[in-house]
Amino acid sequence: MSEQQPSKTVRAVLGIDIGGTGIKGAPVNVDTGELLAERHRIDTPQPATPEAVGRVVKQLVDHFQWQGPIGCTFPAIVHNGMTLSAANVDQSWINAEAEAILAAATGLKLKLLNDADAAGLAEVTFGAAHGKKGKIIVITLGTGIGSALIVDGKLISNTEFGHLIFPQDTIAEKYCSAKVKEDLDLKWKDYNPRLNAYLQHLQLLFSPDLVIIGGGISKKADKFIPEMQGLRFELVAAELKNEAGIVGAALEAAATFGV
Repeated sequence: MSEQQPSKTVRAVLGIDIGGTGIKGAPVNVDTGELLAERHRIDTPQPATPEAVGRVVKQLVDHFQWQGPIGCTFPAIVHNGMTLSAANVDQSWINAEAEAILAAATGLKLKLLNDADAAGLAEVTFGAAHGKKGKIIVITLGTGIGSALIVDGKLISNTEFGHLIFPQDTIAEKYCSAKVKEDLDLKWKDYNPRLNAYLQHLQLLFSPDLVIIGGGISKKADKFIPEMQGLRFELVAAELKNEAGIVGAALEAAATFGV
């Protein structure tokens, strides 16, 4: 009879994705990107102040009875643990010590990063950008437009391409985000030219090798990707879809805390 091999310890981190409408989380196997439990979602409190959001993050920690490190995304510029913008949350997040606030709310080690950067990390580690060299842009189309820039597998954080002035006298996320499509009740034939023009603008500025479209809209990639014209780069849908933020946050925390 052969000796039984010792079971390999799973490297797990709780990933939490804070959005303008919902806050969701799950423990993640950081070696495979798999969620180790069913994702749990709680509505984002209104107003979404640091204290109110901290309480919801603590609820998620309690739901999973979590004791280890946490990775957490946020829809803002995140620099050295501070949130420097607040596009779709309460203005009190601007210049807030957000990482410290959320860590204190949970009583656990916590790493905070931009939500689109987390999605980019997930896609380059386990998804559509895995093993790809060159210049890759991940665009998340949701309430706003998030972006992640990856160069030869390395994330360049806080790019905010959704805030580019485009087309004129406005910013891109007020022109072609998924929310704009919904709010204006745009059919695909009316929305696609807006997205196409924005992608051509990114091409002019950055000459990417690959662009990955994420966010909830990526589930309907067949409605827009085949319609895009005049692009020199490969355009694909994100593979991790709405789990990308959770997975990317867990990966960043694992790297930060040596899990």
